[in-house]
Parts: sequence; structure tokens; C-alpha cells
Amino acid sequence: MTYKFTTIIKQEGKWFVAHCVELEVVSQGRTIEQAQKNLKEAVELYLEDRPKPKKELFSHPALITTFELQYA
Repeated sequence: MTYKFTTIIKQEGKWFVAHCVELEVVSQGRTIEQAQKNLKEAVELYLEDRPKPKKELFSHPALITTFELQYA
């Protein structure tokens, strides 16, 4: 079965940190590509240790949005 996950990648110092929104799994790498690859491996390991996930758990993608705030 194929799942599609939402990934957020932020640079923290010399590292890129990749976060899988739906599963709260995080990994890192020296490049964006390495962070994505490491996150994919981390998610695969995470899912191996869990009972088979139900499709409906991942059927609704995360909504990523922004907002503005004025702060003194």
C-alpha cells in the first residue's frame, strides 16, 4: 500500500530537519535531499514497529497554512 505524507523541512544551523506531520516523525540531513531520504527511512522503520495502519488514518492530508500577526 502506498501512503502520501506531508513533510516540513527547516534549516537549523548547518542541518536540515525534516518533519512528517501526520506521524510526528523527525529526521535530519546536511542537505534537503539527505533530510528527505533519512525521513523516509525513519517513517518506514516507524511503520514496521506498528500494527498495520488503517488507510483512513492517512486519507486526509494535513492543511499547511500561514497567518500574519503584528507584534510590538
